Amino acid sequence: MSTNDPKLERYQRQVRFAPLGEAGQQQLCAGRVLICGCGALGSVVADTLVRAGVGFVRIVDRDFVQTDNLHRQLLFDEHDADEQLPKAVAAARRLARVNSQVQIDPIVADVNAANILQLAGDIQLIVDGTDNFETRYLLNDFSVANSMPWIFAGCVGVTGQTLAIVPGETPCLSCIMPEPPPATALPTCETAGVLAPIVNVIASLQAIEAIKLLSGNRGQLNPALTVVDLWNNQLRSIEMSAGRAADCPTCVQRKFDWLEGRRGSAVTRLCGRHSVQIAPCDSEPIDLTSLAKKLACAGRVTANPFLVRLAVEDYLVTVFADGRAIVGGTDDPTIARTVLAKYVGN
Repeated sequence: MSTNDPKLERYQRQVRFAPLGEAGQQQLCAGRVLICGCGALGSVVADTLVRAGVGFVRIVDRDFVQTDNLHRQLLFDEHDADEQLPKAVAAARRLARVNSQVQIDPIVADVNAANILQLAGDIQLIVDGTDNFETRYLLNDFSVANSMPWIFAGCVGVTGQTLAIVPGETPCLSCIMPEPPPATALPTCETAGVLAPIVNVIASLQAIEAIKLLSGNRGQLNPALTVVDLWNNQLRSIEMSAGRAADCPTCVQRKFDWLEGRRGSAVTRLCGRHSVQIAPCDSEPIDLTSLAKKLACAGRVTANPFLVRLAVEDYLVTVFADGRAIVGGTDDPTIARTVLAKYVGN
């Protein structure tokens, strides 16, 4: 079988799948997706959707590549880690070599209430590749407020879960969990580890739901929360047939506290990193060249066009061009703020 459009020739094995067909592939090629976070889940989803021919893929990530990412974050290699490249940049470079027909828009930033409209305002679908519930509740608020579908997911150890959320049709995240679970109650990649196969499974489930949505096959969406435990060979589907919670603060009462900045913090403990991110209240750009010179006398400094990194005492302080900083070597926000103020300034 050949397609009628020469641009679709590379996708003909997809087009041969009758429920997708050429019409569905055309819609994929016109699709616009935001992937929030390009670590483990995000890198697999991005790779899959770019290969599938989704026309525009915006990748937003706040972090840079490190060697201990490589066992599960398949878009990156040792060279990226040696260069300390931001994940969004490294991912875009790799994906541009995979499919030149796709427009890839890498953005090195933290997704927050101040920039979510700019990041997602021209998008059809949001895919969750984050590692914290604050960002997920923000995505959920934005999704409901703007009637935009998003695909929730998370994994740690060998377990993971995912759910496609379509405002007005399915329960939202707040219907399932009105409040974020306490951080102390949740295992993290640092405390429980993570094996790559669970990442690949959960991200693939996200990707197929994204393909269904973008190709006009919304009726085929999985209506259940899917939970996978690869170690114990378990796959569960938790039905969401009860629909939206009658008292849901988000999709029923339409309270958007995360989107409107009434909830959420500027300080975030990073999953599995023994690190703390500190985001500025404003978004003034940083002169990285001047900062690198300033820090040269304090410790070992490395820099590239995207970030400056200072190794000092028992800490690694990484400052990005948008003013964010990641302080490695502590989980304590107070210590992280102290270290940042001591060496970089307030």
